[in-house]
Amino acid sequence: MAWAREQGWVIAAPEVRVPRSGYRADVAAIGRGESARCAVFECKQARADFLKDAHDDQAARTELTALVKRRARLEKLLGEHRPDLRRGDTLFAEFDAWDFGDLPHKGYHDLLSKIATVQTRVLKGTKFAKMLRYRCADFLYLVVEDDIYAQAEIPAGWGLLVRCGDALELRRKPARLDADQAQRRALLESIALKATKALAAAAT
Repeated sequence: MAWAREQGWVIAAPEVRVPRSGYRADVAAIGRGESARCAVFECKQARADFLKDAHDDQAARTELTALVKRRARLEKLLGEHRPDLRRGDTLFAEFDAWDFGDLPHKGYHDLLSKIATVQTRVLKGTKFAKMLRYRCADFLYLVVEDDIYAQAEIPAGWGLLVRCGDALELRRKPARLDADQAQRRALLESIALKATKALAAAAT
């Protein structure tokens, strides 16, 4: 928040709901005036937490395609070895569907779980990619410790701030996304609401 104020984003709050994205930002900030720009900051202390939100949409879709093909091959093999799993719901056996639900095959059920996980990632979009795509703010910043990332892993369009002692060092500038006025106004309202709730809680 101190770094944001130094850049002119004087209205700020932590843990702010970001309109249109469905996510909360660690910090959201905006300047003053009609043409004020806004920024969102995501802070990551651990590599695992960073990678969770940094998956690329296209990579996830490619992975899902490969997993679905793998499932089809495995089901074909299982069907050949277990004809008793045919449902018998059609006149001709070759058109029957298969019921693998109760099959005690750990590899198959692990594969289904993996497919479900990746499908969720694809359908919902990853946090970094979604906030960029929706232009949730004029500028998006990733704030990290110095040893938890590789340059190639920094999400496209995001700026990079690295903690060096008690200061932040700008290692990569963010893309200027030019969020629309409605988004800026909605983000300002979210910041104000969060700050008001914090003041009310402190007063009780």
